[in-house]
Amino acid sequence: MSWYQRISRAFSEAPEVPLYSTSRFVLISDCHRGTGDHNDNFLKNQNLYFAALNYYYERGFSYIELGDGDELWENRSFSRIIDIHSNVFWLLREFKNKGRLYMLYGNHDQSKRHCGYCRKHCSTYHASGQADEVPLFPDMCYLQGVILKDMEHGRDLYLTHGHQADFLNSTGSPAARFLVRYLWKPLEALGVSDPTSAARNYSRKKKVEKRLSDWALREQKVLIAGHTHRPMTGSDASPYFNTGSCVHPRCITCIEIQNRRLTLVKWTLRTREDRTLYVARETLGENWDF
Repeated sequence: MSWYQRISRAFSEAPEVPLYSTSRFVLISDCHRGTGDHNDNFLKNQNLYFAALNYYYERGFSYIELGDGDELWENRSFSRIIDIHSNVFWLLREFKNKGRLYMLYGNHDQSKRHCGYCRKHCSTYHASGQADEVPLFPDMCYLQGVILKDMEHGRDLYLTHGHQADFLNSTGSPAARFLVRYLWKPLEALGVSDPTSAARNYSRKKKVEKRLSDWALREQKVLIAGHTHRPMTGSDASPYFNTGSCVHPRCITCIEIQNRRLTLVKWTLRTREDRTLYVARETLGENWDF
């Protein structure tokens, strides 16, 4: 199967979520939540992420995670990830209870594509201060793609992780996972970059971005993905957008959808004149109206 067919197949049975001018969505990808050790790339930005998550919850946004939320290539235990980042999963559960949570899988958490895996590992968890397990995501199935169905003007938005454009991280993912878990994970501690990663391999990143952009252009559809970790805003000529990631050195990035507008946003630490730190929300580039 070609890369083009793999991207198209992500939407062949994708659920459609209504999109109105009053709708509010935040799209986040590539959190790579880990187990709290030195390989947990999410750990350094967990406070930024939690602050952003609170902001969107309080303002009525729906949360859509575009895959690679949890690092299941380097780590075998999903329950350990949930335990370490229980505050995050508590807040995600609040989104779920409000009917405002949609979760996609990527290559690093492809195990979640099986509903049975999710029922086993995501149904309950140990919340902080609770003696017994409490419900987390009972009966949730992670998705390969979601279509935000424009109910007013017909400009639908197509959401997926984006690894479908990369052979090694889609069809070849079992081999890539083996290499990451048993070779590149220990070498990463020594400063060696993983060459299988589109986020760290520049030539692979460019190739994936071109394919995603070509698909959006040929299909004349607005495509929003993650995978490459490079935040990107599209245009009418090439309607491909990328949310970036939550593992940048000093920030996390995401895409907001409200008032029929796509906005690329960065969350980072800033310092006031009295030298106190605060979490700041900043827009990147120009907004795109659809």
